[in-house]
Amino acid sequence: MTGPTPRFGFVAFAETWNGRLAMLGFVIGLGTELLTGQSILGQLGLG
Repeated sequence: MTGPTPRFGFVAFAETWNGRLAMLGFVIGLGTELLTGQSILGQLGLG
C-alpha cells in the first residue's frame, strides 16, 4: 500500500522550487548591484 507522494525533503518538487528561488535571488542580487553600484558583499557590510 503506497501513501501519497511526499512534497518535502529531497524530492523533485522541492528541488525544482529550490532552483527557481535560487535563480530569482541571483537575478535580484545582480539587479541590486546595478542599481546601487555596490557589490552584494558591500551592501551587507562584509566587503
